[in-house]
Amino acid sequence: MRLSELLSRVLVNSLENITEENLDMLDIKGVAQDTRKTKQGFLFVCIEGYTVDGHKFVKQAVEEGAIAIVAQKPIETDVPVIYVKDTNKALPQLAAAFYDYPSEDLKMYGVTGTNGKTTVTHMIEHILSEDGRKTGLIGTLYNRVGDRVIETVNTTPEAVTLQGLFAEMRDEGVRDCVMEVSSHALYEGRTWGVDFDVAVFTNLSQDHLDFHKTMDNYFLAKSLLFSQLGSSYAGKEKFAVINIDDEYGERLVPLTSATIVSYGCKGVGDVQAANIVTKVDGTHFDLLVNGASYPVRLPQIGHFNVYNVLAAVGATIVKGIAPETIVSALNTFTGVRGRMQLVPNVQEKTIIVDFAHTPDGLENVLDTLNKIKTGKIITVVGSGGDRDKTKRPKMAQAAAKLSDYVIFTSDNPRTEDPQAIIDDMVAGLAFDDFETEVDRRTAIQKALAAADENDIILIAGKGHETYQIIGTIKYDFDDVKVIEEFLAK
Repeated sequence: MRLSELLSRVLVNSLENITEENLDMLDIKGVAQDTRKTKQGFLFVCIEGYTVDGHKFVKQAVEEGAIAIVAQKPIETDVPVIYVKDTNKALPQLAAAFYDYPSEDLKMYGVTGTNGKTTVTHMIEHILSEDGRKTGLIGTLYNRVGDRVIETVNTTPEAVTLQGLFAEMRDEGVRDCVMEVSSHALYEGRTWGVDFDVAVFTNLSQDHLDFHKTMDNYFLAKSLLFSQLGSSYAGKEKFAVINIDDEYGERLVPLTSATIVSYGCKGVGDVQAANIVTKVDGTHFDLLVNGASYPVRLPQIGHFNVYNVLAAVGATIVKGIAPETIVSALNTFTGVRGRMQLVPNVQEKTIIVDFAHTPDGLENVLDTLNKIKTGKIITVVGSGGDRDKTKRPKMAQAAAKLSDYVIFTSDNPRTEDPQAIIDDMVAGLAFDDFETEVDRRTAIQKALAAADENDIILIAGKGHETYQIIGTIKYDFDDVKVIEEFLAK
């Protein structure tokens, strides 16, 4: 693509080492913000991040093959430089232009919220697939183009990777793309230029306050998905699917011009659930939509999963999928790794691995388990290091309130002292039936050894993760494998 065409939607302040007339002479083969991804013929964009400043890597980018640079502050180089006011703003504009605005050719579903994003995106994707559509998926566990799985680093990739994924989907015949949208990505502008059709809000509770500082800031970041849906009623119709039972859902309503589809379990909403019954083999309820009632037999357990279903129903019904098709798909949804995952074992113990890593998420899981337990609930849980410290005692209180016995252990301690994190959790805890064990493997083994036949063992906090970060090193660690190895002995 000619550099002049690539810059057509970018506000350029000045040029260096090239004239405006000569912009047509440069053929750009790709766009990158990372020197490791820069190749011959690329345009390199200098991003000033929290820990790394791309302006300091211009020489390396040129050595890797960059033939032009986009910068927001003075740099020294012999290749052409395009100066802009804000490279963070320019990057998604350039990425979208380079790939010819691929999200405009897809039906885009964006899901945001504290809990439930991964499950809701997988439910939506499953419903779309059952309707015969070729789908794409972007999220915490992996990215997927049709049946092809691609490893992921962030829940929501940076702008160039994201637009590249959309282009792959478009070129391979994908019709619908479902993606998790994190608050970090929204705040940092990674999703600028993404033409969402449907935005879904699951819920909001305390998380990521190490980054956002306050709940109001956290909510503001989440709300950007809805306020950025656009206010034009020409072309694509936009929908906002909102959990109206959540206080923050109510606050979202006036912040979007899109058509709102509300959902809830408390007698209010366009999509509702009634007569909810949680059983060991799943959750049964009546789905109320468009004046009709449909019985749902969900293989997963938990009131929170009912909310996940309602979010998925709202997102798919507005895109023309029949309620009967949706209900049929839900009955065959097998769940998501690390989300209320039942670990099969020959001893027939009830062992559940779940990603619950917030006070609200942990409380929701334990509340569900209390409704089906016939013995004790033994919980293993920790809290991450270098993250929001204020949620640590709240995590411990949630575990203590709804468990019969708790083993507090390490999550991903990162650069903090693991014992200090546990001490933060249990400080002032008015609960005696607990112990602390820094080593997560030992903590899991202790819980399994202590459990009787009718007990439930919940291993919480890491879910799908197959690693543990101690210091700055990422070690192999999989809760499910630790469980299987111990039981095999």
